[in-house]
Amino acid sequence: MIELYTAGTPNGKKASIMLEELGIPYTVHPIDFSKLEQKEEWYLKINPNGRIPAIVDKDNGDFAVFESGAILIYLAEKYGKFLPKDPKERSVAIQWLMFQMGGVGPMQGQANHFVKFAPERIPYAMNRYVDETKRLYSVLERRLKESEYLAGSELSIADIATWPWVKARSYIDLSLDDYPKLKAWEEKLGARPAFIKGSEVPKKS
Repeated sequence: MIELYTAGTPNGKKASIMLEELGIPYTVHPIDFSKLEQKEEWYLKINPNGRIPAIVDKDNGDFAVFESGAILIYLAEKYGKFLPKDPKERSVAIQWLMFQMGGVGPMQGQANHFVKFAPERIPYAMNRYVDETKRLYSVLERRLKESEYLAGSELSIADIATWPWVKARSYIDLSLDDYPKLKAWEEKLGARPAFIKGSEVPKKS
């Protein structure tokens, strides 16, 4: 049994989509940001960074894993799915996972903040991060012209990590019309039952 601590953010959805794709049982513990639950001492023992998501693997001595990319790798290795065993193919999957972790997530996250949530409009910051998000999307577009999925011919943790962020582009009103391959990829993955169900975690009360 996996205990999942999460909230309805792109990073949180990575973990729940992965768990749904694996088809393994898990228990959801919603983290309430408004109550700063992620900063409480009990949670910091699970995730010292005080962010979501995090998991606790009850079948492995209550082993805790934090950071969404690390969670995906841990689950992929434990269950032998969505991460190729061939060293080169495995490296390609991890490269694209790191592209999301170090690029798409942080840059689009900043774009989302300055466009949607910042208390004052700062055009320089808005343009900087939106433009960088568009550049990163063009990299994804080029890759998907070559390959059905980010890591090759099969779904991998790189796709699972990237899709929730592309789906969240509505925060910055970013259209995919200029990225037809990325749009087709987003729609194809979005039709998968595990992606649909995982995107609804945690359930809204």
